[in-house]
Amino acid sequence: MTRLSHLDDQGRATMVDVSGKAETERTAVAEGVVTLRPAILDQIAEGRMPKGDVLTTARIAGIMAAKRTDQLIPLCHGLPVAFVGVDFALDRDAGTITITATARTTARTGVEMEALTAASIAALTVYDMAKAADKGIVISGIRLLSKTGGKSGDWKAP
Repeated sequence: MTRLSHLDDQGRATMVDVSGKAETERTAVAEGVVTLRPAILDQIAEGRMPKGDVLTTARIAGIMAAKRTDQLIPLCHGLPVAFVGVDFALDRDAGTITITATARTTARTGVEMEALTAASIAALTVYDMAKAADKGIVISGIRLLSKTGGKSGDWKAP
């Protein structure tokens, strides 16, 4: 049976020891989708939401969250994040905002959790800023799209 990496010999949760691994450049890309009424999406796109610029606020929140991933997820390593980008694709017909978050570092472990955290918190920020106008907002599809670097190599979602 394969040993789980976050459990010690006694079955207790533990942080993975990456001290013996080489530092390599690593990149991860994640996405999330926010679905809301098209009229509210139009207000967001046009900058007419009462709470202010939703997308700029969500971008900043995602970047800030990625830099604090190790403070939010107990067994994550603190990484020297070199870059975090958060982008949005609006589809007015579908009433969706697709959030794409990219994280990059040179470290001994990957930045998948940082990219996923950025996408998640950006989505939650959109929700927070639009919830007064649309109680039926749905956040879905938080997932890793790709990762590069490290011992396990590159990976891309099917």
